[in-house]
Amino acid sequence: MIVITGATGHTGRPAAEALLAKGEKVRAVGRDAQKLEPLAQKGAEAFAGDPADAAAMTKAFERAAAVYLVVPQGRVEDPRAFQESVTDSYAAAVAAAKPAHVVTLSSMGAQHAEKTGPIVGLHNMEQKLNNVPNLNVLHLRPAQFMENLLMNIAPLRMMGSLPGAAPKDVAQPWIATKDIGAYAATRLMAGDFSGSSVQELSGPRDVSWKEIASIIGAAIGNPGLGYMQVPFLMLEPALAQIGMSRKMAALMVEMLKAANAGLLNPEQPRTPQNTTPTTIESFVAEVFAPAYMAKAAG
Repeated sequence: MIVITGATGHTGRPAAEALLAKGEKVRAVGRDAQKLEPLAQKGAEAFAGDPADAAAMTKAFERAAAVYLVVPQGRVEDPRAFQESVTDSYAAAVAAAKPAHVVTLSSMGAQHAEKTGPIVGLHNMEQKLNNVPNLNVLHLRPAQFMENLLMNIAPLRMMGSLPGAAPKDVAQPWIATKDIGAYAATRLMAGDFSGSSVQELSGPRDVSWKEIASIIGAAIGNPGLGYMQVPFLMLEPALAQIGMSRKMAALMVEMLKAANAGLLNPEQPRTPQNTTPTTIESFVAEVFAPAYMAKAAG
């Protein structure tokens, strides 16, 4: 039995689906039973529970050979406190249920204990799991998500240029979340890690914001689309304007400042093992451009 937390999310769903396609027994864990139903129809055992409830998670992890741990996102008053409550729950449940292998969804930059916004919570999760006796745990540290570009649709439509926080010519790794889920599924099935280890995932190649603007422009019929680096003083209220909570907006700005300072740069060299298949071009064509056009139609 392999347990997938966050099973209705961006990485959990593809992980669960990949495992089911291989004939693995999967317990899909999420907060909403209705959202778990499509996975149940594909053969998963659905388990609805609060990830911050250690007793519920202990039950969810019972008889599991391996567990994939994802800290869910949500509109909460205090995002960092929520992270800590969930990761405390996960660590307690893993210690009680004793799965042999655990894979966590962490992030590049999680080696730092401070000044990285929400990534601090992932650093803390890694430390908590590392302290569970006799646990084999693999911490996945992917690059920034291509899906984060979807937050730029509304400001792009308002401003006529692609906004971002980084200098336009700095190339960075980007990854599609479905590739993270697929990789997690492979390692969960293999159980080929021991002790505590880290694996970065770097996407297909490094891409600059200037290049992303060009790719998006070509896909949405605006080949001259430019990029605008937004000052941090403007960025926090802009994030709040698109619906992000005040505390989450502040954490995001701290994370973006950390990225510009190099704190989120990869530590592991790019290899075939940490290079994933989905290109920024295919993501824009298959996900971003349709979402942009749907907003236009709406």
